Amino acid sequence: MAETKISKTEEEWKRQLTPEQYAVTRQHATEPPFSGAYYNLHDKGSYRCVCCGAPLFDSATKFESGTGWPSFHSPVAEENVETETDTSHGMSRVEVHCRQCGAHLGHVFPDGPPPTGLRYCINSASLDFERQE
Repeated sequence: MAETKISKTEEEWKRQLTPEQYAVTRQHATEPPFSGAYYNLHDKGSYRCVCCGAPLFDSATKFESGTGWPSFHSPVAEENVETETDTSHGMSRVEVHCRQCGAHLGHVFPDGPPPTGLRYCINSASLDFERQE
């Protein structure tokens, strides 16, 4: 993926995104469990960043975690996401961002299935789904 980072003003993001997408991706909110469009989606395809269209996850890496959020064992490419420690809400977690535009996607936990042992717990509001024909 290109190294060029996308930079927009908060007003530009607000015009582009729905209020929920803006809250999740730009203000680090979390959608309620079992409420997002993709937590129970089992179609084949790819998941892209709702803000910039960067490819993030593939349905082949999606699994049922029982958490109420779409869960993946790995991103399409490690270089498409970045992580940082999140100490909000009185706990320490690893936050996941889109490397291209900095959108908050969700968190990654070390309790996923093989082959990575990771669970990328991602907000549906941060994703666009592109169905594979």
